[in-house]
Amino acid sequence: MAAGDEQQQAHRAGAYKQKNKQHKHGKHRTKGEIGRENKGRVAVMALTKKQRRVIRKMDRRNKANQLRRNKKDLVLTEKRKLGSRDGPPHLVAVIGLHAGVDASAVSKILRGEGVGGVVHEDQGVTGAKDSFGLVLPRFKQRFTFYTPDTVDMHSLLDVAKIADSLVFVLESTEGWDSYGEYCLSCLFAQGLPSHALVCQGVANLAVKKRAESRKALSRLVESHFPDGRLFPVDNEQDATLLLRHLSAQKQRRLGFRSRRSHLLAQKATYIPNASQNGTGGPATGLGTLCVSGYIRGCPLQVNRLVHITGHGDFQLSQIDAPADPLPIVTAAPRQAKPGRDVEMTDGGDGDMSGDVRVLMKADPEKRESLQAEAEVDPMDGEQTWPTEAELEEAEEASKNRRVMKVPKGTSDYQATWIADNAEQEDDDDVDSCDDDDDDDDEDGMMEDEMDDDNESQDAGSECASEGDDDDGEEEEEEISSTGRTGVDQKYDEDIDEAEEGEGLRRYREARANEMFPDEVDTPLDVPAKTRFQRFRGLKSFRSSPWDPLENLPPNYSRIYQFQNFERMRRRILADAASEDEGAMVGWYVTLHIVDVPPSVMESFLTGKPLVLVSLLPHEQKMSVMHMLVRQHPSNTEPIKSKEELVFQCGFRRFRASAIFSQHTSADKHKLERFLRPDAPTVMSVYAPITFPTAGVLVFKQRDNGMQDLVATGCLLSCDPRRVVLKRIVLSGHPFKINRRSAVVRYMFFNRDDILWFKPVELRTKWGRRGHIKEALGTHGHMKCVFDNQLRSQDTVLMNLYKRVYPRWTYDPYVPAPLPWVKREQPPAYSDIDMD
Repeated sequence: MAAGDEQQQAHRAGAYKQKNKQHKHGKHRTKGEIGRENKGRVAVMALTKKQRRVIRKMDRRNKANQLRRNKKDLVLTEKRKLGSRDGPPHLVAVIGLHAGVDASAVSKILRGEGVGGVVHEDQGVTGAKDSFGLVLPRFKQRFTFYTPDTVDMHSLLDVAKIADSLVFVLESTEGWDSYGEYCLSCLFAQGLPSHALVCQGVANLAVKKRAESRKALSRLVESHFPDGRLFPVDNEQDATLLLRHLSAQKQRRLGFRSRRSHLLAQKATYIPNASQNGTGGPATGLGTLCVSGYIRGCPLQVNRLVHITGHGDFQLSQIDAPADPLPIVTAAPRQAKPGRDVEMTDGGDGDMSGDVRVLMKADPEKRESLQAEAEVDPMDGEQTWPTEAELEEAEEASKNRRVMKVPKGTSDYQATWIADNAEQEDDDDVDSCDDDDDDDDEDGMMEDEMDDDNESQDAGSECASEGDDDDGEEEEEEISSTGRTGVDQKYDEDIDEAEEGEGLRRYREARANEMFPDEVDTPLDVPAKTRFQRFRGLKSFRSSPWDPLENLPPNYSRIYQFQNFERMRRRILADAASEDEGAMVGWYVTLHIVDVPPSVMESFLTGKPLVLVSLLPHEQKMSVMHMLVRQHPSNTEPIKSKEELVFQCGFRRFRASAIFSQHTSADKHKLERFLRPDAPTVMSVYAPITFPTAGVLVFKQRDNGMQDLVATGCLLSCDPRRVVLKRIVLSGHPFKINRRSAVVRYMFFNRDDILWFKPVELRTKWGRRGHIKEALGTHGHMKCVFDNQLRSQDTVLMNLYKRVYPRWTYDPYVPAPLPWVKREQPPAYSDIDMD
C-alpha cells in the first residue's frame, strides 16, 4: 500500500479545464448594502423602455406643474402689488365712446365723499383734464384716474399702452357711435388691457324700462366684449362697486409693455442747457427734462436709453427718489400734500422740491449710445495699388477668361444663363440705362406709358370735339344750364377734384392688377433686354437659389443685422426678466433726461400725455423690420406698395414707406403691388429694431391731415436677408400652332431680345410649359416648343424676377391727426368702369 501510494501522481488540469473565480473575502457589498445606499434609486439601464417612457412622462408633468405654479404665484404677486403700498397706483383711463356721454361726470362721482376715499387733486397728471389721485384706506388701494382726449387718437393710444385698466363710458341706448367703434378697433389691434363697461343715464329712465334697457345694452356689447359686465354709475354707491371691481379684477398681461420699464409723467420741469452750464453762451436749443412718475413693468436701469413716444430716444443722467406723493394711510385720512407746479426754470441742479435722494447716476462708459445707423466708410470699397506679381497673375487670368458683355452691376452667376451668341447693344445705350436709381420702381415707367396713352386718347377726343359745329356747343350749354346748378355746386364744394382723380387712378390700377396680375407690355421704342436688364428668370420660384447678399443697395451699409435674431431675442428677454437692479417697480422717481428739445415740454404743458419707456439693448439701431398685417374692414381704398404710411409699433410711432410681400415659409417671397384684402401681408420697412411681441397699427394720412386706419397686425421679425422678389409677366400670342411647337408673336419685337431671353422657361395660362427654340425673322416672331399642343385661346407667358428693397423714408416725428370724420364708403373695384 505504501509503495503504491508513493507511485501515484497528482492530477493536473488540462488546458480546457474550467477555472472558477476566486472568492474575495470581505471585499464586496451585499445586495442589501447596495439597496440601502441607492435609497430606492434604480439604474436607468436596468429599466425597460416602457418604464423609462413612464418616468419621462412623469418628470415632464411634474416640471410643467412647477412652471405653472411659479407663473401663477408671479401673477398673483403682481396683482397684489398693483395699487398697494409696495406697488404703483392703479392707473385707470376713463374713455367716452359716444358723443352723448360725459366721461368727466364719472370722474366727478368717483371724487364724491360717499366713496370713502382721500382725493388728491394735485397728484394726477399735471395739465391734463380730470386727472386726480384717489386713496381708499378701506380697500388699501390707491388709484390714478386719467381722462384722455378721445378726439386726439395719438393721446388715446398712448394712454391705453400704459393704463392698467380702461373704463369705457357707454350711452344707455346706443352704446357707442361710429367714432367709438373706430376707437375700439384701434385699441383692440394695439392690445386691450383690463377694462370695465360703464353706462350712464339708466337712473333717468322709468323703473320698468331700466331692466329692459340694460338687457338691450348687454346684447349690444356682446359682439366686442363677450364676458363684459355693465356697471351703472349714477351715484356714489355705484362708484364704490366699480372701484371694488377694478381693484379685484384679473389683469391682462401685454407682452410689449411687461418686458420693458415704462412710466407716465405726472410732474415735469425743463432746464435749458445754456443756463444749466452757467457759461452764458448762446443757447443750444436743448435741455434737461426732469420727469417724475411711478415705475411700471420691470426695473429701470439708468444706463439704458429711454424712448419718449412721439419725440425720439434719449439718455438718462441720473435717477432721484423723492417722497411718495400718494401714500396709503389706514389710520386716519389726512390732507393731500401740496403739489409741485410745472415750471420752466433757468437754473438749479434739477432736483424737485422736498426731500430728494439720488438713487443712481449714469456711467459714461457703460451708458448705451444713441447711434442708430452704422458708420459708413466711403473708402471701404477702395483697394491699394497691386503688386507686380498680382498684375502678372491678372494678365494671365484675363487671357484664359471668356469675355462677355453684360449690363453694369451683373454678378458672375447672374450672367451664367445668358446665351453665348446673344448680341449686346452699344455701350452708350447700356450706360445710359445704368444711371437709374436701384430703388426706383419699374411701375413708374409703366404708369407713365399708361398716362401717355390716356392723354393721347383725351387729345384725340378734344380734336374731334373741336371739329363739331357750334350748334352742338350751344345745345350742350343749354342742357347744362337747365339742371339744378345751385344744388350741384353746393354738393361739389366738399369734393376735391385732385383727390377724386387720384382715387380713380388708384382704383383702375388695382383693378388691372387684379384682372391681369403682374402683366407688363413690352415697350416698342426700347429694347426689352435694356428695359428689363435687372430682371432674371427662375427655373422654379420655390427651389431656385437666390443669393441674399448679392447687389445690396447702399442703404444696407447703414443698418444692423443679427446673426440669429430669434436667439438674440430670447437671450435679451430672458435677461430683462431676471434683472433685479435699478429703480424697482412701484418706486416714485425723478428721471433726468439730457439733450431734450423744448417741444417735448411744450407738448406736456398742453395736456398731452408724456409716456416714457426704457429700451432693451439694440432697440435704438436701424434695421429692416417685417410686420404681418391684415387690411382693416373699414378700409376699401387700394393701398399701393412703397406708399408713405404711419406706423404704431409697440411704443414707437413713425412714418415710413413699406413694401408688401406674401407671407410664406419659403426663402423667397413675391412682392405684392397692393395690400390684399383677403390674405395676410408682410410689410417691410427701415425702422428701429423692436423685439416681438408688439401690436402694429397702420394709418394712411390724407391730404387734409386726417389719418385713416388701413391695416392692423403684429411685429413679425427683423431680417435684412429676407428676399422679396418683384415679378413681371411678358405675354405673347400663339400665331401658328403645330403638334408640339408654335410660332409666338407680340412678346418681343426684335431678334436680339429673343436671343437674350432664350434661356428663360415659358408657360401658358392653361398649364403648358416650354422654351424658345429659335427666332424667326427680325420682327419678334419666335418658334417655341411645349410639352403638349397649345390651344388657340391660350396665352404664352414669361416670368421675370428682380429683388426689391424698401425706401429709406423713416421719420420719427408724426404730426397730430385732425379730428376724425366718418368718410362715405367709396365704390368697390367692380363698380368702376375700366374703359
